[in-house]
Amino acid sequence: MPIYNLMEDAATAEISRAQIWQWTTYGVALEGGVACTPAFFDKALKEEMEVVKAEVGAEAFEKGRFAEAIALFARLSLAAEFEEFLTLPAYRMLA
Repeated sequence: MPIYNLMEDAATAEISRAQIWQWTTYGVALEGGVACTPAFFDKALKEEMEVVKAEVGAEAFEKGRFAEAIALFARLSLAAEFEEFLTLPAYRMLA
């Protein structure tokens, strides 16, 4: 799952998603006392995707598979049961 042609980003996505899952599942308080809830995650994800859209450009963002990747990341980050690997369902999307 290369991002910007870098394979190590798949490992970064795995770590990030696992950490987000743990934080939202156990209601961890973030810096400043903000609770990491699914609602907070959704808000932060939307904000970060706007940053990505600005970086790659609106046209490239819309033509790419960003919406699918975002939906998968969100679904697995907030799942009731922890999915062992993010890459397995991601690879199925590519096949």
